[in-house]
Amino acid sequence: MTDQEIAKQIQLNHISTIAVKLGLDVDDIEMYGKYKAKLPLAKIDDQKAQKSNLILVTAISPTPAGEGKTTMSIGLSEGLHQLGKKTVVVLREPSLGPVFGIKGGATGGGYSQVLPMEDINLHFTGDFAAIEKAHNLLSAVIDNNIQSKTNSLGIDARTVTWKRVMDMNDRALRNIIVGLGGTANGVPRETGFDITAASEIMAILCLSNDLADLKLRLGNIFVGYTFGKEAVFARDLKVEGAMAALLKDAIKPNLVQTIEGNPAIIHGGPFANIAQGTNSVIATKMGMTLADYTVTEAGFGADLGAEKFLDIKCQSAGLAPKAVVLTTTIRALKYHGGADLKSLTDENVDALRKGIPNLEKHLENVKQFNIEPVIAINRFVSDSDAEIEVINQFAEKNNIRVALAEVWAKGGKGAIDLAQHVVDIVESGTSQFKPLYDWKSSVESKIETIAKKIYGASEVDYSTLAKRNLKTIADLGLEELPVCIAKTQKSLSDDPKLIGRPKDFTITIREIEIAAGAGFLVPITGDMMRMPGLPAHPASENISIDNEGNISGLF
Repeated sequence: MTDQEIAKQIQLNHISTIAVKLGLDVDDIEMYGKYKAKLPLAKIDDQKAQKSNLILVTAISPTPAGEGKTTMSIGLSEGLHQLGKKTVVVLREPSLGPVFGIKGGATGGGYSQVLPMEDINLHFTGDFAAIEKAHNLLSAVIDNNIQSKTNSLGIDARTVTWKRVMDMNDRALRNIIVGLGGTANGVPRETGFDITAASEIMAILCLSNDLADLKLRLGNIFVGYTFGKEAVFARDLKVEGAMAALLKDAIKPNLVQTIEGNPAIIHGGPFANIAQGTNSVIATKMGMTLADYTVTEAGFGADLGAEKFLDIKCQSAGLAPKAVVLTTTIRALKYHGGADLKSLTDENVDALRKGIPNLEKHLENVKQFNIEPVIAINRFVSDSDAEIEVINQFAEKNNIRVALAEVWAKGGKGAIDLAQHVVDIVESGTSQFKPLYDWKSSVESKIETIAKKIYGASEVDYSTLAKRNLKTIADLGLEELPVCIAKTQKSLSDDPKLIGRPKDFTITIREIEIAAGAGFLVPITGDMMRMPGLPAHPASENISIDNEGNISGLF
């Protein structure tokens, strides 16, 4: 059966019964129908959260074959429930760009899913729409101020870096001109669209502690300069209050359920290759307040989502994971070992061995944060016993924990071994999280540290534009912000063609964007774009709805 067919067979519990499992009263939640609810921020208790055990799920470098971090995160949470641990899984919300594009939905798979999958993958509770509106309100106010004769800050339109956003892949909107049609329609200028997941508003929402912090961060958004070379921020346009008002419900995390009827919290959706790639601080702290074990995931490989989770989110929010699960698949490692995509279901021990250095590097990356990892082999039916044994031997030789996880086929029962490894790591106290770099070090030093220690680069090169950006950052006094490097997810390097474990390469910083509201800088490498395009045959071709309202084709 497909993921959607499996999901449709499940008899969902009323969301109020899921809330009770977390120790909440029915009156504590704000219901969105029978199966979704918002959780009030007042329920977050930092002291309780500090006593919870935070588990991070990450992966090797992604391949077209898929790795299954979300599926593994959900399955692990079910496995911990099987061991009698009060657990909640905390995930990101899917973006419509990938849902209708090439990747599909993001609610897990098989018997390791969060439900209702159709709602979560589509409009859900409207969080993305609210973020989109708040972002575009600032865009409209900027252009209105440039046009205004009586309420003008004197913004130099040539310096404005703030674009518009929409939650859809649309390459035709990457670069546009606004303000055409005469003086009554604004001042013509070049701009463009990013996807909503890349919006600084998304990053701000996911790093804010409460509404007051959200409003402050919104006001700190850097817009551009006046003709007099004065920096302009969103607060100068007096728009942060209205933006925060649009986000008053979106800031609350969403409660749903797993296939096995256990609690799941879903909130926020930044991509990991162009943003921080993790759910909100509020959602994570909510989970940690209400459960003894909180399982969360970070997008793409440990070089992207995990690094940003640990260096940005954890430092910002005072979080410290107790263990890291490194999701891997045999077919993905064979791809990194040079096997053709079409042959990945064939046994190929030689290609697997050649691909293991990618796994080895990601394990090294996790250990640099002084956290003990465990390899989770996300099993597929094509995996042979000989191939599984190769990974087991590698793990034994390097004294790394490893578990065969059959979460797609068996749900929580397929993750009991993995869950026990996680509990053992937590109870041993071996993990003592330490960040990779000090925020107070120079911007160049922070970039170089990540490039060399995490990616494996030999040097970092800066374009002329990036060097000008460094001066701007210094002039604005923002040098002590952490860095959120935008890099391809397909390679440890900034070249998507260099699979496996490339060495002795140069990372090129094309430009550095300022996300002062979010509280980080965005060095952009290679050909990274913040507005994806659709493939020749997008997933939307397979999605439909019948006269009874039943949706088909989601995966």
